[in-house]
Amino acid sequence: MEHKDIDQIRSLADVQPLPPHPLTRRERLERWAEQLERDPDRRLNTLGEIEYAPESERPLMRADNSPLTAAFEDPVLRAAGLKSDRLGDALAFFEISEDGAHHIMCSCLYGRTMSASAAAARIRSLNEVHWLVPAVVLAGMFSVPALCLHLLG
Repeated sequence: MEHKDIDQIRSLADVQPLPPHPLTRRERLERWAEQLERDPDRRLNTLGEIEYAPESERPLMRADNSPLTAAFEDPVLRAAGLKSDRLGDALAFFEISEDGAHHIMCSCLYGRTMSASAAAARIRSLNEVHWLVPAVVLAGMFSVPALCLHLLG
C-alpha cells in the first residue's frame, strides 16, 4: 500500500470536503445549480415527457447526460445521499415534486436538449417558489385580521 498526503491526492482526484452539517433542501438545490453552471453551455438531454410516462415507471426515468446526471456527477451531492440519476431518487433527495421536475427538465417544454445554464435557472426559480408560498400564506395570516380591524375600527 502506497501512502500519499492530501496534496498528492488532490492532484490526482477531485477531492471535495464534506459539508460540516447535512445539506438543507435549499442547499442541495443550490449545489445542483452550481454544478450545472460550472459548464453553462453544456448541452443536456431532457427527460422524455414525464407527465405521460406511466406512474409506476416515472421513478425509474433517466437519460444519459441529463440535468440529473450532472447532479449525480457531484461527489458532494452523492455523499449527501443522492443515490442515482433516476427521477425517483432525485425527487426524494431534492424534495421536489414531479411538477417541479417537469418544470426543470421535461422534453415537452424544452425539446430534446437544453443548456446547463437554463436548467440551473429553472432549479433556482423552483427554489424561490418553494419559499414564496409560505411567505404569502404567512403575510395573509397577519394582514387579513389587521385589515378587518381597520375596517371595523
